[in-house]
Amino acid sequence: MYESFYRLRTKPFQLSPDPRFFFNSQVHKRALAYLRYGVKQGEGFIIITGDVGTGKSMLVSTLFKSLETENVVAAQVVSTQLKADDLLRVVASAYGLPYHKVSKAGLLMSLESFFQACVQEGKRVLLVVDEAQGLPRQSIEELRMLSNFQMDGRALLQSFLLGQKEFRATLRSEGFEQLRQRVIAAYHLKALGPEESRGYIDHRLITAGWQGDPQFTDQAYLDIHEFTHGIPRKINTLCDRLFLYGCLEELHEINREAVSAVTEDMWEEQGGAEINLVEGRNGEEEPSAAAPHEAGADGFREFRRAGTSSPIGSPPGEHAPRQAERLASVEHSMAALANIMREELAQLRKELRTHRRQNAEED
Repeated sequence: MYESFYRLRTKPFQLSPDPRFFFNSQVHKRALAYLRYGVKQGEGFIIITGDVGTGKSMLVSTLFKSLETENVVAAQVVSTQLKADDLLRVVASAYGLPYHKVSKAGLLMSLESFFQACVQEGKRVLLVVDEAQGLPRQSIEELRMLSNFQMDGRALLQSFLLGQKEFRATLRSEGFEQLRQRVIAAYHLKALGPEESRGYIDHRLITAGWQGDPQFTDQAYLDIHEFTHGIPRKINTLCDRLFLYGCLEELHEINREAVSAVTEDMWEEQGGAEINLVEGRNGEEEPSAAAPHEAGADGFREFRRAGTSSPIGSPPGEHAPRQAERLASVEHSMAALANIMREELAQLRKELRTHRRQNAEED
């Protein structure tokens, strides 16, 4: 909707991963280099972890795009508490192999034969498992067993495991020594800093055909970073809403007032929580639940719920990762619903302006 108003070729802040919009930040460039290194090695495991929305899916999409001209047979599966046998069926399905009513032994023989056929054709086989933090211990062990398939001393399968931060703790736990010995590289995606958040926004806009309309003030860039904590998916959601708001209000500058208006709307949609700006930490680990007067060493601020000391997206307790994942899902659903409502409102406003012009011309 706002693309025509701002003369953009396409929507710059879509949530679905599109390799055209891959931003070569320091962390994402390094993570992609590890993945490409792994492909060249053709064996072992590459582990990429990161919090919800940090860009793991974008990395996979970008990698797969680069593999189109190479002899790599790649497949991706998304694990959601899959048991070992179910995981094998999903993997078989991803490679186009029969899996319905096939025994575990049959699945393993079918997969091994398929891997051997690919290698004999001069191709490498790659398996990418996303959301690996949800895999039970037996399923992770099954992935390790698949890596045992060899022919003429050559590994038949290369595996990349992508997961949220807690997957690192899983791999360090007792019983995963053999898997850890087969990890050839591991990397953890961190959030973007203030300058990279700004670069990320500009990169997506330029890719979409942005000609400088609307302009962003320096303060607006900082406020966007503070609200989103530099998480790419959250930046996309907020900036998409900002452009919709700017279109409705016919703005040609995105400033602090615009960011404030949109973030207040977003908080109201999520339960009416008030936004307070307080000093906080911005380190490698999750932000601590420090009292508002405890300023971080670098002076960055964090948005927190009014009346609490916990940053948004970092609920306390041992179930925090699952709560964060559910919150991200709710944010996505609410953003989609809000966009529909705002588009309908914009259409009504447009019709009202047309009606008023017609009345004025008749008078």
